[in-house]
Amino acid sequence: MIATLSIVIPTYNRECTTLVRSLQLQAENIDGLHYEVLVADDGSTDSAVKQANRMIRDWDNCRLIELEQNIGRACIRNYLAREAKYPYLLFLDSDVQVVVPDYLSRYLRCKGDDVVYGGVCIVPNAELAAHNLRYRYELACEPRHSVERRKVSPYQGFRTSNFLMRRDVLLSHPFDERIRHYGYEDVLFGRTLLAEGIPVKHIDNPVAVDDFESNEAFLNKTDEGLRTLLTLAPEMRDYTNILRCADKLHRWHVVTPLLLYYRIFGGCMRRNLTGTQPSVRLYNLYRLCNYLLLQQSKSREA
Repeated sequence: MIATLSIVIPTYNRECTTLVRSLQLQAENIDGLHYEVLVADDGSTDSAVKQANRMIRDWDNCRLIELEQNIGRACIRNYLAREAKYPYLLFLDSDVQVVVPDYLSRYLRCKGDDVVYGGVCIVPNAELAAHNLRYRYELACEPRHSVERRKVSPYQGFRTSNFLMRRDVLLSHPFDERIRHYGYEDVLFGRTLLAEGIPVKHIDNPVAVDDFESNEAFLNKTDEGLRTLLTLAPEMRDYTNILRCADKLHRWHVVTPLLLYYRIFGGCMRRNLTGTQPSVRLYNLYRLCNYLLLQQSKSREA
């Protein structure tokens, strides 16, 4: 059993007191566990959120660090690894909730493993299922998050929302700090683990996604993520579905007609996706078309 654990949580404009308290309560009930919960606020701009999170400072074995400026999704994780004091790091996104009563204990049984990923799940919510694009998308993807499916492709199935890692391994193989904006830092990190031959163990220990932004905000994050993917494409070829599909479309010489379709109907697609009945299939097509358009624009600039 792991006897010492640093639970590290990056956050940005997100209150995470409920998450921290649930982790603290579980940790306090495990005999002999020495732990810390370390939260790093990555330059949040929401003063109400910052004030709410400051209560974390008053809790036993909990620490809050507030950065004055945003340093990005990769840098903040590397920063947390350096600041942590124990040899095992449990990384959690701030927009999840713990739903497994023995969540920490399941990870503590993984002593000796370099990287362990527990998965994510979606809590049933009829209201969100009726109109929220991200909820519908995550729900459609949920079968891929089962431990059985993840074990088939252990590196592609890795996400940074909920994983345990030896601190020395992470310090030797840090997150790529070129990624300052939203999207694909976890995919690239999985690719790095694969290239370095670092095994990823998958267990059934999910956290629940707990933040479903508006459809408009989710689409804007999607667009940002696609721009990030474009910069990483040379080293991510054949590693993501979008890049594999884009390559096939180029080989089949159908990119031009598809982009013509997108230029004509892209506005209608976005209206559906930001509306009250967003389509997940249309969302996947939107992502592909938008990526191809970005790719074409970059090619013309070159």
